[in-house]
Amino acid sequence: MGEEKKGFFARLKEGLTKTRNNIVRGIDSIFSGYSAIDDDFYEELEETLIMGDLGVRATQEILERLKDQVDEQGICDPEDCRQILIDSIREQMHVGETAYEFEKEQSVVMVIGVNGVGKTTSIGKLAAKLKGDGKKVLIAAADTFRAAAGDQLAEWAHRAGVDMIGGAEGSDPASVIYDAVNAAKARHADVLLCDTAGRLHNKKNLMEELKKMNRIIEREFPNAHRENLVVLDGTTGQNALVQAREFAQVADLTGIVLTKMDGTAKGGIAVAIQSELHVPVKYIGVGEKIDDLQKFDPDEFVNALFDVQKED
Repeated sequence: MGEEKKGFFARLKEGLTKTRNNIVRGIDSIFSGYSAIDDDFYEELEETLIMGDLGVRATQEILERLKDQVDEQGICDPEDCRQILIDSIREQMHVGETAYEFEKEQSVVMVIGVNGVGKTTSIGKLAAKLKGDGKKVLIAAADTFRAAAGDQLAEWAHRAGVDMIGGAEGSDPASVIYDAVNAAKARHADVLLCDTAGRLHNKKNLMEELKKMNRIIEREFPNAHRENLVVLDGTTGQNALVQAREFAQVADLTGIVLTKMDGTAKGGIAVAIQSELHVPVKYIGVGEKIDDLQKFDPDEFVNALFDVQKED
């Protein structure tokens, strides 16, 4: 586990290089370029954080905390603000103690997200991760809207070594969920991962579809722990935040899966989404391989972003 973790941290650090260049270089040049902590210093810092996709709300909260600490501790040198800033960003990204409860209980996990964000891939990777942890996993291919969605998911299910329940293209997704829920109960599955159609442009249909699925799960599997994960593409920056807001209107979101974090300059969006929606980032993806999706660790993320060396 330690080696896998270390390898992932190295990939995360490498993946965040562009984000680091985008945000951290700007911050460091402000810290070294100013001799005093004044309004101009805060203004430039604010601009850098917002331009780095941290979002307005998160930036304001981070700066307020920084100002409070500067006043309390009587800090005069801008260089001394760096650690406080790092700690403030870390605090913004805290994942609650119960974030991964569903991994320990019999659960139904709905996975939503627009096409192209890596939703199907994330389900496959999450299935492999849970199976690796000794869980019995079943996948429901309830995205019957997109051509070949079931085939793609079947390939990932095969790679992860888990079973999949599917339906014909164009069939009622709710009937797939019905079959999958009953299969999960009969096979004593620990986690049922449900792929869904990502049709945000037709919000009313999507909302009705999700409601219908939810009713079936509540009726057929009332004791199951429920989880609704939204998959967002880290390279899309503020667009990802817009999508998350839209999905929050149609589903009770419990977590975020942030994909394609390798090679994006917009990694700051991880901070913005959490701050704006109060929904934790639970998993983060930094590559194509099946083990390139891991639990989100705010300490690791901030250390990788700011290139903080960790002692073992």
